Amino acid sequence: MAAATAAIFTLPKLYKSSTNPKPISFLSPKSILSSSFSISSVPFKVQHPKSNVQPLSYTTTPRISAAISVGDKLPNSTLSYLDSSDELKTLSVSDLTSGKKVVLFAVPGAFTPTCSQKHLPGFVEKSKELKSKGVDTIACISVNDAFVMKAWKENLNISDEVLLLSDGNLEFTKAIGCELDLSDKPIGLGVRSRRYAMLVDDGVVKVLNLEEGGAFNVSSAEDILKAL
Repeated sequence: MAAATAAIFTLPKLYKSSTNPKPISFLSPKSILSSSFSISSVPFKVQHPKSNVQPLSYTTTPRISAAISVGDKLPNSTLSYLDSSDELKTLSVSDLTSGKKVVLFAVPGAFTPTCSQKHLPGFVEKSKELKSKGVDTIACISVNDAFVMKAWKENLNISDEVLLLSDGNLEFTKAIGCELDLSDKPIGLGVRSRRYAMLVDDGVVKVLNLEEGGAFNVSSAEDILKAL
């Protein structure tokens, strides 16, 4: 019995009297002291498990650089998406940006925590404000296939605020020098796009906010609004 009382959680000892027992309410301290029962117990400790969910961490490099820079014209790559009828559509960067003011931002991966909880929702939330300042189109680019991008769009209940575009073959991402190699991570992301946001006017980069690895410090919708 000595070993039992030394444990963190010990069941109470229960002694039955000779009289008929009365019901016990464990919500009332008076019930514990009733004449029908005598209860002695040892205090116990309840430990709640802590959540082990952590945001994804990305391999970063000390130098932030890309092949593209402010003043450059964007390379004419081809991106894709699924329309409302699940028909695969392609869109060239030239058609996307020619004669327009466009905000392009990229994420390391659809459905990943920072991208789903902060980066993309931020541009959806600020879409009206951005367009009131002359932006014609807001587009999100990710190295995911078009099916994943549509599923992500539906999951976040996005309509036409932001256009979600697939760069599944890394064509555009490589052309602007924004690859992010996450092959050393066991989650299986492989090579993706670095996180960035840029303001493009008639195909020419006017603002480029490039993140270090997958960090999220300078590429939000608020950062682009400040530059307009």
